[in-house]
Amino acid sequence: MMAGRCRTAIWLLFFAAVLNYVSASTEVCTKSLLPGAKGDQGEIGEEGDQGKLGKNGPPGLPGAPGETGLKGEVGYTGKMGPTGDKGDKGDSGLDGPSGLKGKPGTTCDCGRYRKVVGQLDVNVGKLRNAVKFVKNVILGLTETEERYYLLVKEPKRFREASMNCKLRGGTLAMPKTINSNRLMADYVSQAGLTRVYIGVQAQHKDTDGTRSYVYIDSSPLQGFAAWSQEEELNSTLSTTTNSSCVELVSTGIWGHVECEINMFFICEFPKSRRRGGGRGTLALASS
Repeated sequence: MMAGRCRTAIWLLFFAAVLNYVSASTEVCTKSLLPGAKGDQGEIGEEGDQGKLGKNGPPGLPGAPGETGLKGEVGYTGKMGPTGDKGDKGDSGLDGPSGLKGKPGTTCDCGRYRKVVGQLDVNVGKLRNAVKFVKNVILGLTETEERYYLLVKEPKRFREASMNCKLRGGTLAMPKTINSNRLMADYVSQAGLTRVYIGVQAQHKDTDGTRSYVYIDSSPLQGFAAWSQEEELNSTLSTTTNSSCVELVSTGIWGHVECEINMFFICEFPKSRRRGGGRGTLALASS
């Protein structure tokens, strides 16, 4: 019993001592955490390292203009520009000095020259008659004021006849007036023929199925055409035949004919005019 009470007293004393130690430790920690009085200013430290570059600031105001620089060297020559407009006519220059006086002329022997000129007129007349004989008799030509016509008695197809006339220096005859058409018809009749090729042919068919005729130089039939009533009707209607070419009958009527038929033909040649309005000369190659 006594022993138990002694142990209890000892434990109580032990706990009392522990509590006293803990209380003393709390007071010491509490006092050490309280801030003290402000101390004196310390010494200036050493200069630190240079910091990083900051962002660019806003641009400043423009400065005053600088002085004019030196003149540069001459550059390369550029390309030539376009031609300008024609300028106004300039003023007339001063008259030049007079020339030297010429030598006196010789006396004209007019009688002798008149005789020579008269003989030349006679020779020219004979030459014209000879040319007319060659044209009308030997070559068998007929003519108007502007053209010669040659009846070629060589049967050929239309395309070959056209080429033959071109090789002679002309074209297939194109009767564009009543007079020229009548002249060609008489020409054919006097030669004892009934029909020949002339320079008229059909164009390609139009969109509506019809077709029109033109001269071989591509000019349209304006103001004159010598179709018979039946042929004139057929010339504007669609057809399935190959009658795209035209013949001149000795009566003066035009007729449709196939281009592959071999037939005689008439060529025409323009008269070349001499300067000054003189008579025309032959402009055709020899046949």
